[in-house]
Amino acid sequence: MPIKVQNDLPAKEILENENIFVMDEARSTHQNIRPLQIGILNLMPVKQETELQLLRALSNTPLQVDVTFVNMKSHVSQNTAANHINKFYTTFDEIKNSKYDGFIITGAPVEQYAFEDVDYWQELTEIMEWTKVNVYSTFHICWGAQAGLYYHFGVDKILLDKKVSGVYSHRVLNRKIPLVRGFDDVFMAPHSRNTAVDEEKIRNCSELVDLAYSDEVGSLIVMSKDGSQIFVLGHLEYDRLTLDNEYKRDLNKGLNPDIPVNYYTDGNTEIRPYLTWRATSNCLYSNWLNYYVYQGTPYDLNDLERLRKR
Repeated sequence: MPIKVQNDLPAKEILENENIFVMDEARSTHQNIRPLQIGILNLMPVKQETELQLLRALSNTPLQVDVTFVNMKSHVSQNTAANHINKFYTTFDEIKNSKYDGFIITGAPVEQYAFEDVDYWQELTEIMEWTKVNVYSTFHICWGAQAGLYYHFGVDKILLDKKVSGVYSHRVLNRKIPLVRGFDDVFMAPHSRNTAVDEEKIRNCSELVDLAYSDEVGSLIVMSKDGSQIFVLGHLEYDRLTLDNEYKRDLNKGLNPDIPVNYYTDGNTEIRPYLTWRATSNCLYSNWLNYYVYQGTPYDLNDLERLRKR
């Protein structure tokens, strides 16, 4: 949250030069407060797990958040009970006339298909186009990030020879960008995917900023320069045992998966793994909600379309 100080306090300029968010009296006086409206398009098959992970990630802030879960009308989930979806989810048709402060598009286990071959691709492109006017900032995760980079900026995905699975070291590329404010210079983050993005296209796109990178698995956090589109190519929302569950699931299917990298102590899959990314995850989601949603979104969401069309 910002620090409120007197307009002419000498420390104000010093703090701002240190990239600390300071709100002066004038802005504080005119700032209205209401719950943030956050939509979550949950594309994961076992929706309850992702619900818990994302709600936990969004909870580490004093901001009040009102969440709406959205599912695809053009796809029937096989791994979540219909009564759960009917009770807790809404379709895009039901929300398309609404405005949101923030919107999250999750990953999905469809990355080995061409984007256009995914059965709900047309509906997803309609949603992504809609977010450009009706959402202040959209947060894409893993396959959702790949899909967003492809749709908005033409960044292709690349099929890998083998699955990337584990917890990898990353370094911050630009500490002055508020989305990574408070990150350590080097930090750990989970990945679980069979594809990567075209790093050269990201570097050559003048509209994108690469904020965190791993020498082993490539970009982790990429964003549009105006902060309206954010792409996280890993899974900082994962719980301690998510990679463990995925590994043992694939093992039971006879897929002969590699042991997740940097996850199990001494490679022993029977030892409870350490949780080494939670603080980074809390920081990322708090920064997104504060700097890229709360501080910029209009108090009256009806003004959002006019703001986005400037």
